[in-house]
Amino acid sequence: MLFMATIKDVAKKAGLSVSTVSRYLNNHPYISDDKRERIKKAMEELNYTPSSVATQLRSKKGTMIGILVSRITNPFFSYLVDSIERQVKLHGYNVLIMQTYDDKNAEIRMLEMLKQQVIAGLIMCSVEGDPTIIESYQEFGPIVLCNEQISSSTIPQVFTNQEKATYDATNYLITKGYRKIAYCTGGSLTRGGHGNARTSGFEKALTESQLPMKIDWIFKQVHTNKDGQQIANKILALPKENRPDAIFTSSDEVASGILQMMIKAGKKIPEDLAIMGFDNQPFTALLTVPLTTIAQPVAALGKESTNLLIALLEDRNYQIDHSELNLELIIRESV
Repeated sequence: MLFMATIKDVAKKAGLSVSTVSRYLNNHPYISDDKRERIKKAMEELNYTPSSVATQLRSKKGTMIGILVSRITNPFFSYLVDSIERQVKLHGYNVLIMQTYDDKNAEIRMLEMLKQQVIAGLIMCSVEGDPTIIESYQEFGPIVLCNEQISSSTIPQVFTNQEKATYDATNYLITKGYRKIAYCTGGSLTRGGHGNARTSGFEKALTESQLPMKIDWIFKQVHTNKDGQQIANKILALPKENRPDAIFTSSDEVASGILQMMIKAGKKIPEDLAIMGFDNQPFTALLTVPLTTIAQPVAALGKESTNLLIALLEDRNYQIDHSELNLELIIRESV
């Protein structure tokens, strides 16, 4: 039986990724001379000849960058995707956006698109699955984590110090006199899971001040305004003496839902419940009670993640500019 070499065979023999070989076949300018020679030699040894049809298809796919988010309806992700897409188009690329809705299988489907060369590279703005599985897909093309941090991972990452920001924000609540502080997270509180940096900061602040972290005041896997309304109802259902006097939320959407329902129930903010959000979405300053929140550098996160990914695609070095990747506590009337 006649052996027909594939692009994957060439990549393996050259010791390079499939995406690098694909860029070589499409005469991409940003490939080092060393890699060009390795690919050329591998093609000769394997007697590999690319078909014109496959080359045409790869040339179209080679300009597509994948963006993975948990849910685009979250304004934070909407603005982040906008920042990434603006930067991507400056470099002549296009984007393919997928929402996971916190589903590991959806994440794998996007990673498979990288393996199949439907996309040339991937920016992951949320992480649901096992980091080691995600790492294994790097052989098919570059992956960059945006606003996600996985310690000791080989995946390039662009992130802010969310643990310190949450720690400082929780201490701000404590210095204002709050002692019964509730907590919301978009994750499940599993080890290494989504939102764990914020959880660590929150726990550290409470532990240092010897304050309780009661089970009735912890709300997991919450994301939306509706989730916030349900949290408010759960708090109101507690005996008055067992209710928290402040709550740190995972997002401004959740915070706005809590605020809305508390006011509807005739409660005063912050007298009956201080509320703190996360993200500093534009609407937070316009709420009935303007929201105290943590501002994220969305534009900088999108810009740095995109620049890093494209540098990896084009075999160039890129130094992340950390000067604008800072979180800031925005103090308003809800605390």
